[in-house]
Amino acid sequence: MSNQIADIQRILSTEDNEFRKWLDEHHECESRLGELIAKNEVSTDEELEEKTLKKRKLQLKDQMAARIRTYENQNAMA
Repeated sequence: MSNQIADIQRILSTEDNEFRKWLDEHHECESRLGELIAKNEVSTDEELEEKTLKKRKLQLKDQMAARIRTYENQNAMA
């Protein structure tokens, strides 16, 4: 991640409640995925949960990236 994107992410995480919610949820998904991956055996339900978490994590990442791009575009014109 470039320094500029990291700076924008920090700004948005303090100024944009929705972005902060997405970031928190992304970290929660990451944490739970870590727990599931660390297990020696997973149940069918846990496999499904892992797939669902991966999809949600990617969706959140896409949403955050779009918000960062919007922020960049709005502030490039300022």
